Amino acid sequence: MGAQATRLSDLKVKAAKPKEKDYTLTDGNGLQMRVRINGSKLWNFNYIHPVTKKRINMGLGTFPEVSLAQARKRTVEAREIVAQGLDPKEQRDAERHAKKAATEHTLENVTTAWFELKKDSVTAAYAEDIWRSLTLHVFPELGSTPISAINAPKVIGMLRPLETKGSLETVKRLTQRLNEVMTYGVNSGLIHSNPLSGIRSVFKKPKKKNMAALPPDELKDLMLAIANASIKRTTRCLIEWQLHTMTRPAEAATARWADIDIEKRVWTIPAERMKKRRIHIVPLTDQALALLEAIEPYSGHREYVFPADRNPRTHCNSQTANMALKRMGFEGRLVSHGMRSMASTILNENAWDPELIEVALAHVDKDEVRSAYNRADYIERRRPMMKWWSEHIQEAATGNLSMSAIQDNRDRKIVSIR
Repeated sequence: MGAQATRLSDLKVKAAKPKEKDYTLTDGNGLQMRVRINGSKLWNFNYIHPVTKKRINMGLGTFPEVSLAQARKRTVEAREIVAQGLDPKEQRDAERHAKKAATEHTLENVTTAWFELKKDSVTAAYAEDIWRSLTLHVFPELGSTPISAINAPKVIGMLRPLETKGSLETVKRLTQRLNEVMTYGVNSGLIHSNPLSGIRSVFKKPKKKNMAALPPDELKDLMLAIANASIKRTTRCLIEWQLHTMTRPAEAATARWADIDIEKRVWTIPAERMKKRRIHIVPLTDQALALLEAIEPYSGHREYVFPADRNPRTHCNSQTANMALKRMGFEGRLVSHGMRSMASTILNENAWDPELIEVALAHVDKDEVRSAYNRADYIERRRPMMKWWSEHIQEAATGNLSMSAIQDNRDRKIVSIR
């Protein structure tokens, strides 16, 4: 009959000194203390895996942080798990992972990680809109909730008040964005499936609204209103620049001098500032160049063509033109984005090539190869159309009311920027 192992005592544990090599003291029932050469003392539970039958060491903590009595208690608990045919080490790791997920993998933290990737695939203005909507409507109620605990009933309950208020477009966008976050969670291994995949179907659908735009015969009224409006020169130039170039509000507001080639008469908008994430080249007409000449004394030494009032080192807000149009009395009749629709309507009515109009509006060509191959050709083919459009605008302004016409008429007195 083998000799019974001598159990450890508090005195023996405290007295254990380091040696030239690590060594182990046993207490029985699988409890061991490993004394390292650096003097540290580690508790281990040595057991046979219930399935693989391999010897496994499970750390129980260090001495004196974990006393002998505490190490024995943990050993008893671990032995009970083994007796159930389970691995105590795997079970403990799973519990730790769950606790970590509850504190680290919250909806807000996972959304932040998703947003770091998302923002590189959209324009800066759209990225700002995404984050603002989540910060305002999602994080206050569900931001600290573990992503594993997010489910359809919770999100539906959060969004119902917005639906009741009539903010259907906001609800639509939030469900779309939350779906992307949950899909990111699935792909990152944080959750097994997306519980929000069909959530949009339980909410009312927003009615599609076209951007408010003036009919073609009211272009003259618009130019007269711009000429007589009490607005800063930069704002007036911004509105006319957007009108002549047929660009989106954010694209016009973020125009940089470095992207404009006066000699080649082109404005190259980088892909990261375009809605469709593709470089867009705008042929510049005489009128467009005249607008640049008018604004150059105020921003030529800065990065952006249309600087912000409060911080000239950055660009003006994408809503600057829109707010100005509202103050001019066009609320409900015209938004700055609607000037693109007005341009499209007028050009189509005057029999310009629809394909050239679509390219000028930076609508993505379905045939990417053809689009890339013909880019240079399209620029030159668009020049006559853009020239006609600018002359049409100037004619609607009766020749002397637009900023581009004023710049050409150097003798006309211009109110200085306020």
